[in-house]
Amino acid sequence: MIQIKDLNVKLSGFSLHDIDLTVERGEFFTLLGPTGAGKTVVLESVIGIIPVEKGRIYINNKEVTNLPPEKRNIGIVYQDHALFPHLTVYKNITYGLRYHKINGKEPGKNLSFIIDRLSLVPLLERSVINLSGGEKQKVALARALAVDPSVLLLDEPLSALDPNFREDTREILKRLHVETGITILMVTHDFTEAHFLAQRTAVINNGRIEQIGSIPEVFHKPSTPFVAKFVGMKNIFPAIFNGNKAQIGKLAIKTNSLINGSKKYIAIRPEDIHISTEKQSLPERNSIKGTVSKILNHGFYCDVSIETFYIKFTAIIPSNSPVTMNLAEENSVYISFDPADVHVL
Repeated sequence: MIQIKDLNVKLSGFSLHDIDLTVERGEFFTLLGPTGAGKTVVLESVIGIIPVEKGRIYINNKEVTNLPPEKRNIGIVYQDHALFPHLTVYKNITYGLRYHKINGKEPGKNLSFIIDRLSLVPLLERSVINLSGGEKQKVALARALAVDPSVLLLDEPLSALDPNFREDTREILKRLHVETGITILMVTHDFTEAHFLAQRTAVINNGRIEQIGSIPEVFHKPSTPFVAKFVGMKNIFPAIFNGNKAQIGKLAIKTNSLINGSKKYIAIRPEDIHISTEKQSLPERNSIKGTVSKILNHGFYCDVSIETFYIKFTAIIPSNSPVTMNLAEENSVYISFDPADVHVL
């Protein structure tokens, strides 16, 4: 278990503000956020290599705020592996064992199991210099786990890998988590990793936690405009509310919420917006006429921008749809979406 309470850190040009975070025992937890949001600063505060101005950090109910890193019983894997180039794979993996005696006991009881699970046996006597990126990351993971840590911290461990190695390593991480039951806190900006690996996540922005919750909750029910944009909702508008209607300029949008007068935001996922070249009689849905202003092809899908009442909506459609629908820029179209898909922030 990792508990971070009221954590404040001041660095040159950046600060963490009032971070409260709990990773339950045996949980796989991800910390999401854009570059520069403070993800790695949180991780390095837990490790103990950044001084804490205010707050407390607990590992398995033991306060470690002022303990040196080697006394915290933490394993860490960095994005750049941080391996020793002059040592073999085996010596890299076992390097930390001499420094991690816990209650007088020698660590390394799971060493053989870890080496076997990571398929490192054929590589043990090789130099790490000529290993592939995926192999180096597996060695770094084995080194972190070899000391029998109570928690494992991962700092963007997959971002530097090519897609095939990334997928393989993701599978390995999930399997190791299930088999060992270790508590894992992983920093990432990759939504696929969070969906595949984690039970819960937190989104951090400019040194502050914006939202904490289950993966489905954060991705489908964001609580702030920043989180909505970060998880890809794209259609985010300030609105004034009158009952179940959200007023955006001259446009009234039906919602499933009953609010009066408040200045809030609405957000709609682009995949929830349906495009039609003909008007459809759907009184229960929001239906709006607009003009296609841009079609951006991403390979498997297209972003389509539709302007109406001086408001731009973005929808996602399959990449072949512009051809089958005879859709082009400056075409008149109709967009529709369910009131249940209008999220109030």
